[in-house]
Amino acid sequence: MNALTTMMLLPILGTLLLAVIPSDQVLRIKQAALATTLLVAISGVLTWFNFNAADTSFQFVQSVAWIPSFGINYAVGVDGLSLVLILMSVLLAPIVVLAGWKESEGGRWSAKVFYMLILVLETMMIGVFAATDVFLFYVIFEAMLIPVYFLIGGYGSGDRAAAAVKFLLYSLFGGLLMLASIIGLYVISGANGGHTFDINKLSELHNYMSPTTQNLLFLGFFIAFAIKAPLWPLHTWLPDAASSATPGTSVLLLGVLDKVGTFGMIRFCLTLFPDASKTFTPIIITLAVISIIYGAFLAIGATDIKRLIAYTSISHFGFITMGIFAMTTQGHSGATLYMFNHGFSTAALFIVAGWMAARRGSSTIADFGGLQRVTPVMAWSFFIAGMSSLALPGLSSFVSEFLVLVGTFTRYPVAAVIATFGIVLAALYILIPVQKALHGPTTPGNENLPDLNLREKIAIAPVMAIIIALGFYPSPLLNVINPASAHVLEVQGFTDPIPTEGAGK
Repeated sequence: MNALTTMMLLPILGTLLLAVIPSDQVLRIKQAALATTLLVAISGVLTWFNFNAADTSFQFVQSVAWIPSFGINYAVGVDGLSLVLILMSVLLAPIVVLAGWKESEGGRWSAKVFYMLILVLETMMIGVFAATDVFLFYVIFEAMLIPVYFLIGGYGSGDRAAAAVKFLLYSLFGGLLMLASIIGLYVISGANGGHTFDINKLSELHNYMSPTTQNLLFLGFFIAFAIKAPLWPLHTWLPDAASSATPGTSVLLLGVLDKVGTFGMIRFCLTLFPDASKTFTPIIITLAVISIIYGAFLAIGATDIKRLIAYTSISHFGFITMGIFAMTTQGHSGATLYMFNHGFSTAALFIVAGWMAARRGSSTIADFGGLQRVTPVMAWSFFIAGMSSLALPGLSSFVSEFLVLVGTFTRYPVAAVIATFGIVLAALYILIPVQKALHGPTTPGNENLPDLNLREKIAIAPVMAIIIALGFYPSPLLNVINPASAHVLEVQGFTDPIPTEGAGK
């Protein structure tokens, strides 16, 4: 069986296994869910090692007629970009299950339902990055909303119902705009060689579109992806969703699902509408820079640790979007690497913050004073995760942020310089909460908080290892990302700027 289809089927099989386990056998349910995600992760790693980085075409391709009368196929395949994001997704899933061992407790439904939703979501996470049929992508893109909606509304905290509805409404609005553009592409394809949803064939249609048509279709896709990303000013659903969801759900939401937005900008906006991408680039770069600065200022003023992490992600997605639309190979490679690295740094922050909040019974930053003395392992884990989010040299995010800024500077120096100010603000929004939560006198009520247990240490260890290892040696990822990034720009007619400094010497 095709490797990608196998990865997508394994979580479904795990879901069926959970369905037959009695609901009162919670431990068996958790063990089955963990075993399933580990098996999927192993499958993902094997696919990684069998991938040929030098081949920039789609690999592990499978296409089966789904609705032949409309030219709709179940079609999957991966290039370097999508493979990296699938690997990130399947590695994070078992970490989320193990780290959030007790997250299903106290929810509206049973632990069985919680883990079935997680496994269904994992299938969709793989499928949305692997789909090469635009209609299939859309179906999965929309279907992903269902398990996330129930995970937030059924197992979250605070005003979880309102947060879940807000997330759903924003996403559905973007999805409807994208559907309108997909229908437009389908109609145009029928007049130019036959109806199809195949992305390779649709990528040739821009030659037959007027500038106005291409711009309108581009906006339908881009707005949907900007909401998902999230990019200012379409970001307002994120803080509510992240603060209300369980830590594990927040990891999958910000670490994986939001990457669908930035992934879609590359896979669909640039590939299908290269001329419109050039037209809207100055506006998008401006929005990205605003996101970087705006998200940073919101994070500095945050008093709730979950909201702080959500605000930092708004800033980070600004960097990713800026790298994508810099239209340079360095910017593209940096943006893709940033997606991967952000997934793990955000996972570490949300997981450790969740443990801190569960122990203290509060998510207010001021309540965590002096944790370094009481819970040193947990405190150091949060510190390393924070330094990675700050893009400290030697940790994974530094390499990707550096590539994005360098790649942007070669074409948009003013935007890159302003965005660099976001790094200064990052020092504030990370170091201030680190100082308040970890150092200083121990806040009353924290004296007897337990440090990480063995299960929690095992869960956070691989995240820490990836953050540190990729900070010193990012080549394994970049060797896969670089050819794919160069190919996207080359096929669509984008070229790197030619340096002019010293040209006459």
